Amino acid sequence: MPSTFEEILARAKPREKTVMVCLAGDLAGEAERLQDELSRVSEDWEPEDLTDVHPGRAIAEQLKTVLAQARASEEPFTFRYIGDRAYSDLVAAHPSDSPQEMFDSVTFPRALVAASCVQPKMTEEQVVELFEVINEGEIKKMFDAAWDVHNASDVIPFSVAASALLASLIDAK
Repeated sequence: MPSTFEEILARAKPREKTVMVCLAGDLAGEAERLQDELSRVSEDWEPEDLTDVHPGRAIAEQLKTVLAQARASEEPFTFRYIGDRAYSDLVAAHPSDSPQEMFDSVTFPRALVAASCVQPKMTEEQVVELFEVINEGEIKKMFDAAWDVHNASDVIPFSVAASALLASLIDAK
């Protein structure tokens, strides 16, 4: 039997997405430096005899430690769809000076992140403060998550890894 509109509406939930944001930009930079150093040492190293220990081992250990510290500094940010009217009003409140753009590319991302981030809750001023500390890659990650909960049309995101794992679990039965 087909569902009634009321039944459908009762089952509907706003879309959510959680992203991990690295708060330790210094550690991310150190990890990049160590990765570069490891690559350089690996390319240049020529052992003098078979007992020589590759200098990359020590660098790899440092890198492992720094990556663990950087991951430990990550904080989850959860974004939720704010609804059609609120989203439309938000876009309208941040018009672009250019007729080719839907919204102001500086003010709208901050406003959308603030309006749709449900954990942790942030004001627009707090988002501006956070964006002064984290890098553009982390800012983009947050804006992309906020954008996706409002605009992505895929029902279930596709993941090759998840598909392979699920297929192996089904085959194992």
